[in-house]
Amino acid sequence: MNIQTKVSDTLTTGNIMTTAQQHASTPESNAPSISSSSMLCELSISTWTGRKLDKRASKEVTTQNEAASGVANVNKKLLGDCAELTALQKFTGNSRNIHYGMTMPWSDTGLRLLPTAQYFKYHQTMTDIENEFHRLVQLFLDAYDWEIVQAEAKLGDLFNRDDYPTLDSLRSKFRFRLTYIPLPDAGDFRIDIGNEAAEEIKTHYNNYYSTQLNTAMNDVWHRTYDALTRMSERLDYADHEKKKVFRDSLVENVSEMVELLRVCNVTKSTQMTAMADKLDCALQGVTPDALREDSYLRAETKRTVDEAIKSLPSLDI
Repeated sequence: MNIQTKVSDTLTTGNIMTTAQQHASTPESNAPSISSSSMLCELSISTWTGRKLDKRASKEVTTQNEAASGVANVNKKLLGDCAELTALQKFTGNSRNIHYGMTMPWSDTGLRLLPTAQYFKYHQTMTDIENEFHRLVQLFLDAYDWEIVQAEAKLGDLFNRDDYPTLDSLRSKFRFRLTYIPLPDAGDFRIDIGNEAAEEIKTHYNNYYSTQLNTAMNDVWHRTYDALTRMSERLDYADHEKKKVFRDSLVENVSEMVELLRVCNVTKSTQMTAMADKLDCALQGVTPDALREDSYLRAETKRTVDEAIKSLPSLDI
């Protein structure tokens, strides 16, 4: 998907500050400032599970098997195998995977790091996903009453009409929210709690900032390692051996990593730039069919990939 809009070089970032302590010294941070080349984003998708614990059936199961109370639970699929709900749940899972693939880890709260170079592609992708999410929700809601009728026959004695929310209540259980948040700069953290305490908090934040930034960058290197090792393994066969089967996505996945290495290089790492250039050059003219048929091209591509793997930074793999 091509987006013909240019992203601004900088973003306005929010500073944590009060009127006092404006001139307090700031601990020097070893982490580069990425507040103008990145932002934080958070994706929240809520769906109805369509499952419910049946306490009566659970008690019957434990009693019939002479088991202790609470060791077994009976969870009902309220609509059985409802195609519309299943499709919606699978789509939600895939949507989160796309979100993770286009962003970098930042915090345990769900916030992800989004490079500004990736913003327009990411935003357009997520807008399309949100529209499709709402379309699938409406398809499910349209089928809901009929699915309850079907469920009565599927569940037999497990059916209980009180288990099913009203249509209006059910609609409120489906939500899609995407939030963008400015990334505070590690060197600009000011607060009115006294010089000594402020310095301690600034130091904590600088350490956090550095740690999270390293985690984000290492995530890109790990993804690169995974894509390259998969390619190396699938290309590892001699002419006389049985050819290994690989999909066309083998080359596409590495090509996507070249783009990711460029757009996610928020620290302007020369090593990451060099890796992107090396892989870009190695994939020139390389196609899945050519790799399958040309033993020399296959061997040369594997050699280049193996060299790239060896030149990756030290990772905890």
